[in-house]
Amino acid sequence: MMTGKRSVNVPGVGHNAPIPLGARVGPLICSSGISGKDPANGQLPADPQTQVRLAFSNMDALLASAGATLAHVVKLHITLQDGAMRDAINEAWVSRFPDPEDRPARHIVMHELQHGMVLQLEVTAFVTSSS
Repeated sequence: MMTGKRSVNVPGVGHNAPIPLGARVGPLICSSGISGKDPANGQLPADPQTQVRLAFSNMDALLASAGATLAHVVKLHITLQDGAMRDAINEAWVSRFPDPEDRPARHIVMHELQHGMVLQLEVTAFVTSSS
């Protein structure tokens, strides 16, 4: 890791609790819950479609901050408030991973979320020099 620190954060996207948005130890990157907050103002939009778009954008920013790309993602775990958002999630998923033979694992669970969130992402990535 370049900084020698394990915590990875993205301005405007972090948690209110004293935890980082993610952590990197060696080649392994794990996130905590990534929401659809707007990084410009730190607020959660009321529109579910906007939350989905921003959550995936925030995931991209976390990966970049940790020194990774989408090519390093091995698993994406999605907690979803409402199954009606699956089409929006699939759209963001396919735009990032268009090749069906080159996609990471993905798992969706339905669960009640707090503070108006419609989804939360958790990403795991593994960075190797040959990736």
